[in-house]
Amino acid sequence: MMNIETQEQLKKMNLLGMLRAFTTSLESDQMTSYTPDEMIAFLVQSEWDDRQNRQIERQVKNARFRYNASMEQVIYEKDRNLDKNQMMRYSECTFIENRENIFITGSTGIGKSYVASTIGHQACIKGYKVLYANTEKLMSKLKMAKADGSYIKEIARIERQDLLILDDFGIQPFDNQSRSCLMEIIEDRHGKRSTIITSQVPTKLWHEVIGEKTIADAILDRIVHNAHRMELVGESMRKNSGKKKITEN
Repeated sequence: MMNIETQEQLKKMNLLGMLRAFTTSLESDQMTSYTPDEMIAFLVQSEWDDRQNRQIERQVKNARFRYNASMEQVIYEKDRNLDKNQMMRYSECTFIENRENIFITGSTGIGKSYVASTIGHQACIKGYKVLYANTEKLMSKLKMAKADGSYIKEIARIERQDLLILDDFGIQPFDNQSRSCLMEIIEDRHGKRSTIITSQVPTKLWHEVIGEKTIADAILDRIVHNAHRMELVGESMRKNSGKKKITEN
């Protein structure tokens, strides 16, 4: 009876990790093998782990990644120019602590978005707030926000993110409104937060994609000088995957 009351109280206090650990211990008769202080440590650690895992799940959900990516699934091949040691360094997220940026460039299908999502997932695990966005869709959303009066709220939300991932940067040239939005995002984050940019367009051509020389100069000046660069090469991973499936079939 006492154990049932304890379980109900744990549930009402939302101590779900502790509740699961306590219930499991009762079912497996594990309670008898613990001293009182060991049992308390076990329950507290279980609650701590549960809350950490739930926080990571929330961070990943809020980030809205394009891919459910992980470090274990990244394919390292010499002809991709993807260095495992470099990825491991990025996974430590010291670049976020140092307010540095990462540029990932390469042809379509080479895995830029997946690599960026992998680093973003690691940032979530480390407790950082992350937002993934397709650049063109984000600019369209901000244009609509200007029309309905929610622009300031959206910009503030982007500014709060420890890591912003701008995917498919430069597929379409920026118009005046998009350029203005991009400038505001970069200005707000400069020296305060980190940004990952993936693009099919080489960085030397970003000036042309952004357009309007003065604004392009201002944007690139704020993101280029402290950026790490990854240039992926080789054939499309999607194309190779399709070939593999055809071969297997």
